[in-house]
Amino acid sequence: MLIRHPSGFDLKDNDVTPQSAYLRRREFLAAFVAAGGTLALPAAAQAKRAMPDDYALLKAAKSGYTVDDPMVPWDAVTSYNNFYEFGTGKGDPAKKAHKLITKPWTVTVEGEADKTGTYALEDLIDYNALEERIYRHRCVEAWSMVIPWVGVPLASVLKKFEPNSKAKFVQFFTKNSRKEMPGTFWPVLKWPYREGLRIDEAMNPLPFLAVGLYGRVLPNQNGAPIRLVVPWKYGYKSIKSIERIRFSETMPETSWNQSNAREYGFYSNVNPLVEHPRWSQASERVIGPQAGFSGALARRDTQMFNGYADAVAGLYAGMDLRKNH
Repeated sequence: MLIRHPSGFDLKDNDVTPQSAYLRRREFLAAFVAAGGTLALPAAAQAKRAMPDDYALLKAAKSGYTVDDPMVPWDAVTSYNNFYEFGTGKGDPAKKAHKLITKPWTVTVEGEADKTGTYALEDLIDYNALEERIYRHRCVEAWSMVIPWVGVPLASVLKKFEPNSKAKFVQFFTKNSRKEMPGTFWPVLKWPYREGLRIDEAMNPLPFLAVGLYGRVLPNQNGAPIRLVVPWKYGYKSIKSIERIRFSETMPETSWNQSNAREYGFYSNVNPLVEHPRWSQASERVIGPQAGFSGALARRDTQMFNGYADAVAGLYAGMDLRKNH
């Protein structure tokens, strides 16, 4: 029997701020504006947004994966997004992602695996075995937030395809539809958006395929109907609206590495010792409700592997993490 021992990022349920506090969105946004932080939420985030009741409930078991920080309010996590297929502005996805058709949804599996083909989403995700994981996320622009995801471990899905001995890497592709995704008319990146992991990274217990957040179905702007969550890497590695998976023997292309390899490496592990060419990664600004909703937003030192070193540091033993950034 497999017993998962608590790690440094595991806390008891009563260590987590109640949901009622998380949803105090107006107070959070007012505090954010008053703080005068370097990160400005779009105007859309200050307007009244759809409450979680607009999204179907998902039944999910508590997983034990959580962190000490309070979670970002629903309004902020659903209105402040990077999803360039809908535009480069942080508020663009919330305004335009309603065009994305998420039902029916299929995922095509290719490459070095014994069970390739096209699968319906319902054949990949066991909706009777969903779990909630509360993960800390770190963006390359030096801010962080905590989000409660609902989904299943990535490894449990990848194993269904029976990757063979040549499968050293796994690559993911976002849906690419000009009709549904107006941002793809512009060559901001090479479409479709693509990301990848080494196979041992993908099979680690931490990576997660999310189909919901806050116990409800994932909104389109957050990557519906299925997205990747890799909490020890910078946010752009957590690819949204996955439509294709490919197993390969060689390191695959990734969108931001293709666009600017100097700034965005394949691994993209959170590492305070490796500076982005245009800013430091040594500290981060925490996005979330602050105590009493007053005072400046918290800034703290960036943790190696975003605080998940106990679970993932062994994957990179002996590697030069400055060179392999």
